[in-house]
Formats: sequence, structure tokens, C-alpha cells
Amino acid sequence: MKQRRSHVIACSVLAALLAAPPLSHGEPLSAQEEVQQLRREIEAQRKQLEAQQGRLEQLEAQIVPVQQGLRAKGAPAVGAKPPQTPAGAEPGQVPGGPVGQAPDTSRAPEVPALVDIRGVLTPRGKVILEPSLQYSHSSNNRVAILGFSVIPAITIGLIDIRSVARDTFIAALSARYGVTNRFELEAKVPWVYRHDSTLSRPFGAPGVNDELFEATGNNIGDIEFTGRYQLNQPGPDRPYYVAGLRVKTRTGKSPFDVETETANAQFLGLERQLPTGSGFYGIQPSLVAIYPSDPAVFFGNVSYLWNIKRDLGANIGTVDPGDAVGFTLGMGLAINEAVSFSIGYDHATVFTTRQNGVIIPNTATVQLGSMLFGLSYRLRPKTTLNFTLGAGLTQEAPNVQLTFRLPIEM
Repeated sequence: MKQRRSHVIACSVLAALLAAPPLSHGEPLSAQEEVQQLRREIEAQRKQLEAQQGRLEQLEAQIVPVQQGLRAKGAPAVGAKPPQTPAGAEPGQVPGGPVGQAPDTSRAPEVPALVDIRGVLTPRGKVILEPSLQYSHSSNNRVAILGFSVIPAITIGLIDIRSVARDTFIAALSARYGVTNRFELEAKVPWVYRHDSTLSRPFGAPGVNDELFEATGNNIGDIEFTGRYQLNQPGPDRPYYVAGLRVKTRTGKSPFDVETETANAQFLGLERQLPTGSGFYGIQPSLVAIYPSDPAVFFGNVSYLWNIKRDLGANIGTVDPGDAVGFTLGMGLAINEAVSFSIGYDHATVFTTRQNGVIIPNTATVQLGSMLFGLSYRLRPKTTLNFTLGAGLTQEAPNVQLTFRLPIEM
């Protein structure tokens, strides 16, 4: 404050000296008269500066209460440099905090939702509820040859042709809680409804028509618990890393607890009532990398699912379901403040299942690859609607998968 006053006073003195009227060009004054005239001018300037200084003190006294009121509301102090407004934000808005506060760099930028990749961890003490609905459809044609070939074009025996269609609905409710700004916990409770239809016809057996076999199942699915932790707090042009650990229970109805068809030999072994769970506990660690590059955000995910083997009794023995390795790559782009879209590819490799330490016959490693398209629309400041379309690119992947999610910040 003192330096400012000195600067103002010095400038006023300089301006006054430059604006002082020049000496008269009349008769020259004596040395004593010149000294007296200079003293009078200096005294006049001194009085003028004192008056200006008093005025400055009055203005400062009026400004201080205004500054204190603005700081209490979170606004920048008068005279401070206003924060820069990023692209896509409202004027005067700084992401991660109110106006006048530094942005929260501990939170990663938001990524349009695709599968389970999330770019923003739940803030400390906040709760987010996320109802969701997922529909998937898959179909497959299978040809079984019960016989032998004399030559490649002639087969002796029975050819069984089956067309299998499967529709699955999963309604779930998830809840996320921010333990800290860099650590969150999540619980997910799904309800599963399944419907399978199998159309079969033995080819080469006279007088046999197509037969349709249908089965349904609905019950609670496998409840999941997940923890996520942001590993770093990067600066500009640096990726964010988020580690996750998901634990899948076996609360859903197991495939080993449903009845199978025994009366109709054509559909022998098919399930009369469909399971809603896998029947095994699973642990899945994962690592997500998010790289913001305005206006796009690039992201990737790698994961490993360990399905824990289980002893199912003397009749079946110990079953070790195949583990799975997966990855996801994609890009998100904001169209405006409310709408963003994303595109990505998701792939998983599921290894073979073993029974009593031996690979089950006629089983092979499964490749699941899907193209993903996502759209996110902010309905309200604390509510966002996410839509994801998945299109299967491999034979084992679902033909189509639609997912709606509605995260709501409480």
C-alpha cells in the first residue's frame, strides 16, 4: 500500500511539473525573487498532493468492504487477473471449483461413457446413484454332423441344424461414493431376465419338421463391488491413470442349479430354466489411461478377470472356468456444453474351461470383439443420460447391445 501511494505521488509530482506553466518571458527576475517563486510553487504542489493523497485514502476505505464481500462469495478480488475460461465452459466458470478458485487438478476430465471406463472419480463425500438398463441380442447357427464322410461332398449320417437366438435384459442400480477426491467405491445390484429360443431340425430324417424349444429365466444377478483410485495428478499434456479392482459375487442363479431337458432327445441337455449368474466368484484388476487433448479425450483400458474355480461335488468335480483378458480403446469428443459422443473398440479373450484339471472337450478360446458408439447428454447440472451402442464384430460377441445409464449426483 505504501509503495502504491509513493508511486501515485511520484507520478503526480511528475505530471504537475510537466504541466506547470512556463516562466514569463518578461524582464529577468533576481535570484532572490526566483527562489521565492519556486518556494511558492513547491508549496502549492505540496498542498495539491496532500489533497490527492486524502482522496486516495477515502477511495481505499470504500474499496476494502467491497473486496471482503466479493471474497466471501468466492469471486476474485478487485484488480486481480480474471481466470481464463476454457473452451466449452460458461463465461466466468472454472471447472472443479467456484469462480476465483484454482481448478481441482486432482480430478480427471470427464469422458463420454463407454462400458465401464470413467474419467471422473466421485468427489469426496459425494454419492452418485446410477440406474441402468441393458439389452443384448445374439443369434447363432450351428450344424452338427452325426456320421462320417465318404468323400468331401457325401456325408453318411444325421445332420442336425440348430438356430439359437438369445435376448437378455439387465436392469441394475449402482451407487458410487467418493472416499477422497482420488478414491471411490461402487456397488452394483443387477436384475437379469433372459429368453432363449432354439429352432432345430434333423436334416436327412424323413418326416421330421422344425421344432422350437424356448426357455426363460429371471432373478437377481451377480452383485459386484468395485474400488477405483487415481494414481497420479498430472500437469498439462500428461495422461491420467486410474487403477480399479472389481469383485464379482455369485448371488445369481447358477448354471448348475437349473434343470435340463431330458424328455425330448432332440433338445437333450438344453436348460429348461435359464441361469442369471455365472456360478463363480471373480476378481478383475484393471488400469485406465486418459489423455486429454483439447477438444478430444483419448482413453484406454486393460483388465484381467480371474474366475475362481469351484468344487461342485462328486458328480461334476472341480470346475475352473476360463479367465479373460480384455482391453478397450477409444476417443471422446464434446460437441457443446451438454452433448458429447465417443467411439471405441472393446475386446476380450476368454480362455477354455477345465474340469478336474482337464480341458473340457469341444471347447476353445473365445474372442469377443465389439465396436462401441456412445452419446452423453446433460439433462441437468447433476443428471446426465448416457447411451451406448455395441455392435459385435466376432462370431461369439452379441450382435447388438444397447445400454442406457442415468447417473444422478445426490
